[in-house]
Amino acid sequence: MITVVGWDGSDLPAKAVDRLKAARLVIGPESLTRRLTLSAATAPPEGLLDALDTHLGRGEGSAVVIAEGDPGFFGVVRTLRGHGLEPDVLPATSIVTRAFACAGLNWEDALVVAPAGPHQLGRVVNACRAHPKVALLVAPGVGPGEIARELAPTTPRSLIVCEDLGGPDQRVTHSRMGEATTRPWKDPDVVLVVDPLHRQKEPGWVAGAQPGPAGWALPFESRLPAEVRAYVLAKLGPRLGDLVWDVGAGSGEIAVECARFGAAVVAVERDAAACARLRENVLSHGVKVALTRGQAPPALEPLPDPDAVFVGGGGPDVVVACAARRPRSLVCALKTVERVSAVLDLLREHGYRAEGTQILAAGLVIGPDGAHSLSSADPVFVVHATPADGS
Repeated sequence: MITVVGWDGSDLPAKAVDRLKAARLVIGPESLTRRLTLSAATAPPEGLLDALDTHLGRGEGSAVVIAEGDPGFFGVVRTLRGHGLEPDVLPATSIVTRAFACAGLNWEDALVVAPAGPHQLGRVVNACRAHPKVALLVAPGVGPGEIARELAPTTPRSLIVCEDLGGPDQRVTHSRMGEATTRPWKDPDVVLVVDPLHRQKEPGWVAGAQPGPAGWALPFESRLPAEVRAYVLAKLGPRLGDLVWDVGAGSGEIAVECARFGAAVVAVERDAAACARLRENVLSHGVKVALTRGQAPPALEPLPDPDAVFVGGGGPDVVVACAARRPRSLVCALKTVERVSAVLDLLREHGYRAEGTQILAAGLVIGPDGAHSLSSADPVFVVHATPADGS
């Protein structure tokens, strides 16, 4: 028999104590096993599956795996079941529940992220840019210092760092972002990344990431017809954990739509009046969009690398600057067919596979006599590119 015991630092229930006494092997972090008086052999979690296979193969009796909090929440239960093992699980309070309780915050509207390592830092940071309340389960290379460095200075957030939750050195610290990058942290478990201006407008009915938008290609007064924007969004594929650039953003129609899908968005626009309309659209739709006012390409240089880019305005130098940052998807909207060939050639020169599409959306008009006709409309030429090497 394999039992998984969750431990949150409080006294273990009688059933868990009985399983530990009967076990011939106990697997868990030394920080947990050293607090117990055990007669069984112990092993670290790094060799979990090998240790269990060896133990079970020898028929040496029951084994217990000790885990932090609720082992079914980003925990060891999935690993065991994926290996064909069906453990008996005795959970404790999850570490995220304890973190929010210690901070005195509700958390049904929080997003919980558990990165596997530093290679996922970018996606975690983008989730923190797009979502006002995030609980980060700390991993090597993804902790309070790394998060604060990546978010500053464009995305102000409050950090609540929870260290050694349930242990003898438990500490909950409200930290400014600058402090988080320089302060030495001791065994952080969870970092709560909170937008101090966020207020939950109404009680929710689903926990965590909110459902996607009820509709898209919204009825903006836009230079791009809704049909074109729907095509652009389909090619960009904005999602939680992505960073999208909207370059030459105008009133921010594409930026707002991408943010509604959960992506982090940076809108780049040089015109003051357009920036004002963009801010109004962002506020009216209740989304997060970082606005960089300036002329591309120079305005793009300090921005973090994007996952997807929409170029709604700018010349060949803007297209080249965007391609140089290697987004997985790059979409350009062009007014004239004469520009399409030049943009396609530029993208191919920079290692992209590109194709062009003409979209003509003419709406139905009902005349005074009830007859239907098509309104006049100019075509829009859309170029979509992805890296030729599939990266």
